[in-house]
Amino acid sequence: MFSVSVRDHMMIAHSFTGESFGPARRLHGATYVIDATFKRAELGGSGTVVDIGTAAAQLHAVVEELGYRNLDDDPAFSGRNTTTEMLAKEVADRLAARIQAGGLGPEAFQLDGLAVTLHESHIAWASYERAL
Repeated sequence: MFSVSVRDHMMIAHSFTGESFGPARRLHGATYVIDATFKRAELGGSGTVVDIGTAAAQLHAVVEELGYRNLDDDPAFSGRNTTTEMLAKEVADRLAARIQAGGLGPEAFQLDGLAVTLHESHIAWASYERAL
């Protein structure tokens, strides 16, 4: 399996519900480094997995949709804790929708999978992987 990864970052604010979250139930900020890894069994006709520049631009577009806002105020997340794990899935699903809409070009239709990792710090991160 071949893979190509691109990286971006975002800053958000949010709070959690549930006793297990302790002080994180209060509004707080988080800064994530985000890695998106595009996977395919065989290289495309150009000898690549996906165009790196286009992949980076599409990840950045998703980051702009989510970053620099209080996710508690976003109706898309109403009633859900915006945990690192949940946000990794959200970024992956939004990237997958862009791939399916042709945003990464026709060769991207041959991608087999996508993995997104949100690094919460240098010692903690969460990932979500999905088929395409």
